[in-house]
Amino acid sequence: MRAALQSEIGQDKLEVVDDVEAVGFGPGKVRIRIRATGLCHSDLSAMSGVLPQPAPFVPGHEGAGEVVAVGEGVTHLSPGDRVLVCWLPACGGCPSCKRGQSHLCLAGFMNAGTPNFTRPQGDVFGFAGTGTFAEEIVVAAGCAVRIPDDVPYDIAALIGCGVTTGLGAAINTAKVEAGASVAVIGCGGVGISTIQGARVQGAAQIVAVDPVASRREAALRFGATEAVSPQEFADARQRVTAGEGFDYVFEVVGKSATAHTAYEMTRRGGTMCVVGAGALDDNFQVNMFSLFFDEKRILPSLYGGGDVSRSYERTIALWRAGRIDLDGLITHRVRLGEINEALDQMRTGTALRTCIEL
Repeated sequence: MRAALQSEIGQDKLEVVDDVEAVGFGPGKVRIRIRATGLCHSDLSAMSGVLPQPAPFVPGHEGAGEVVAVGEGVTHLSPGDRVLVCWLPACGGCPSCKRGQSHLCLAGFMNAGTPNFTRPQGDVFGFAGTGTFAEEIVVAAGCAVRIPDDVPYDIAALIGCGVTTGLGAAINTAKVEAGASVAVIGCGGVGISTIQGARVQGAAQIVAVDPVASRREAALRFGATEAVSPQEFADARQRVTAGEGFDYVFEVVGKSATAHTAYEMTRRGGTMCVVGAGALDDNFQVNMFSLFFDEKRILPSLYGGGDVSRSYERTIALWRAGRIDLDGLITHRVRLGEINEALDQMRTGTALRTCIEL
């Protein structure tokens, strides 16, 4: 089958090859024919080495498609079922799951070092244990979540990661209060979803911050009350909060520099929420007096926090009700052979989310 392959970490282009085979099918597994997959900035981070990932590998972790086959012991799925790919499934039995923090379950990472594919040249891994830039994947049954018939594959793919992450950061992790002032630093697909989550929660002011003009324009369409460049952020704080700082500031970039800005722009007693995935060697520092005296809450948000399955259901309900716009997030649609064009669009900020059709 065809797949987009990265041979070595650090390469900025992917090679579309046609000699890849998905491996590992057996008891407790499902084979999925991928119909659509989203291009997320985390894929770029894995390609560049910011996020740890063995190579060679097939990127992609936002996918949706149909079940082709189910292994022994899989009773909740059947061939032909429409599913989205959950790259961080919950086992239901570990300490995190029992505490109600299923998004912190590490069961999905246990097989991260196991190849997902093979080629004549050798083994190939899948990003985040999935690798959705391929026509078919084999994953644990818990990674396949059935979707209703009225949810298109491209929308389902986005719900599989970026939308769930952004909405959940505002709703589950930060629990934005109605009437609050909010700032979102970084307005790609996840940042836009964070803005929509803050709007759903009833935030009064939502200031979007991004250096790219097209993304600022998009933020206004999706619910931001104003959008500014990083250079204009301080003026916005003065204007919107009389200099006090925002009730909630979301960092959706994944860098210590923007995290520091988010902390500084948060009011005393407010909440800074870190949503962006950063590098292992990029450290965020706060002086101990400020940490004590200003009592700002620092909340990391992995995969939107909360129960992932419940988050999927809530997202679909909000989309059906017209409370959130998911169709508008997909600003480009490409075929697998155009994957490098899509990567360039993501790097330059001209795409919120690109849908790759397989």
